[in-house]
Amino acid sequence: MRRLRDSRGMKDSTSPIRVFLADDSELSRRRVAEMLTAQGMVVVGQADTPESAISGILAVRPDAAVLDVQFEKGTGMQVLRAVLKAAPGTPFIILSNHAEPAYRARYLAAGAACFLDKHTEFYQLAGQVKAVATLAAQPVSSL
Repeated sequence: MRRLRDSRGMKDSTSPIRVFLADDSELSRRRVAEMLTAQGMVVVGQADTPESAISGILAVRPDAAVLDVQFEKGTGMQVLRAVLKAAPGTPFIILSNHAEPAYRARYLAAGAACFLDKHTEFYQLAGQVKAVATLAAQPVSSL
C-alpha cells in the first residue's frame, strides 16, 4: 500500500490544489501554469534543474508535482527518487515528450502517480492533478 501524506499535509476541501512545476523549459512551465491556474489551482513553485526541484518540492510540500523526464542538467528520475525518499506521500504527474513505453513503465514503477505525453495527453493534465491530489489527501483507513 502506498504511504500517503500525514495530517500536517491535509488541507481543507475549499482550499485550492497547490502544484509545483519542474521542467527545464520555461515555455512548458508557463503553459502548464496557465492551464492549471485557469482550473483554480495554485502554482506554489517552479524549478528548471533537478536540484532546485528537489529543494523546492521539499520546502513547499505541494499537493502535487508536475515533473518532466529530461532536464538540461539531469533527469526527472533524480527528483522523483529523492523527493519520494524524503516525502513518500508526494504525488507526481510526469509530463514529458519522452512518452515511450519504457519511460512510462520506469517512472510508474519508481512511484509516479501518472505519466502523460506532452503532445497527445497535455489536456488531461488538470484532471489528473486534481485526481492524484485528492487521492493523496485522503486519510489512510484501517482495515
